[in-house]
Amino acid sequence: MDFDTIVIGAGAAGMMCAAQAPGNCLVIEHAKAAGEKIRISGGGRCNFTNLYTSSENFISQNPHFVKSALARYSQWDFIDWVAKSGIAYHEKTLGQLFCDISAKEIISMLKIAIDNAGGKILLNTSIQNVEAIQHGYRLNLNSPDGQTTLTTHNLVVACGGKPIPKMGATDFGLRLAQQFGLSVTETHAGLVPFTFSGQQQEDFKEISGVAVPAKVYTTNATFNEAILFTHRGLSGPASLQASSYWKSGQNITVSLLDKLTLETILKLAKNSEGRKSPYSILTRLLPARLVPKLIKDLELPERIADLDTKQLAKLCTRLSDWQLMPSGTEGYRTAEVMVGGVDTNGLLSKTMMAKNQKGLYFIGECVDVTGWLGGYNFQWAWSSGWVAGQSIRNSL
Repeated sequence: MDFDTIVIGAGAAGMMCAAQAPGNCLVIEHAKAAGEKIRISGGGRCNFTNLYTSSENFISQNPHFVKSALARYSQWDFIDWVAKSGIAYHEKTLGQLFCDISAKEIISMLKIAIDNAGGKILLNTSIQNVEAIQHGYRLNLNSPDGQTTLTTHNLVVACGGKPIPKMGATDFGLRLAQQFGLSVTETHAGLVPFTFSGQQQEDFKEISGVAVPAKVYTTNATFNEAILFTHRGLSGPASLQASSYWKSGQNITVSLLDKLTLETILKLAKNSEGRKSPYSILTRLLPARLVPKLIKDLELPERIADLDTKQLAKLCTRLSDWQLMPSGTEGYRTAEVMVGGVDTNGLLSKTMMAKNQKGLYFIGECVDVTGWLGGYNFQWAWSSGWVAGQSIRNSL
């Protein structure tokens, strides 16, 4: 064999795995540089993990699958490595950790570890096909130096998912899994803005740029962060989080204010500021540009004093239980993650190796494990890459 290990993809998971795998390891990357998604993440500062990472922060058809990898290589292990590497970092919100200076520091840390382990990274190289051979795998490559054939005992698939195709993202990892008899769950874009059509889109376009704290509910989850109105629909952390759980044809519910609190404020205003308009009262609670879009079809009186019981109930419901029907999402073009992927039923959770194919591993985003916004997907890359690399180390 030419190599003990070949890793397909020099992203977070692939480089982490190569940093753990011993000696004769090659990482193959189609892009001109390693770690490009790391470089652009977090506004260039890389939200590299989350202090509060647990299995509850991940979506998968098997919610227990992530537990082993996260326990064996936790956020604290990665934080310790970052600190020992002299990389300054800070907590932003909700446990999100970012580099103080640049995401390039994380890439450099990983590259140094790969060099120290004796591995190499081959850039600008695409894989034409892969086949199983006795005791390993054969890969036909297309590199700047021409076509090449390499063999390896262990093959690690870490080439991500479908998001951001302009960076070269494809479904190659999913197709490779199916080639070797592994199932792939249904996939869709996650952590992605919602889009709307018709009058709703026109309304949102007019308030594009307005942000407000809100709770966004889907059938299976609730997120309490900010939402941002855009020229196409809804973005912001709460909307992005909800998109990972949303299915086409479903409503989302947006709660801008607590119903009981709002009801109390409006009743007090009726009694003490009766001459003022509902609009003027509501602009104390919500952005002024947003309020007219929320109440335009409710036929409210000019004075808050004239607000009757039925109108009060409708207004409180609108602001605390606003039902919206997205026409879709912006898709993989702007999505941060892919939901779904290689079925975890076909993988060993302690090693990430395929149950039916010795020496074949799937790690990172191409697996049916999707983290929430806030550093969780990077932690899955570190954890899944680490256990695969350790498994290879122990097998050689």
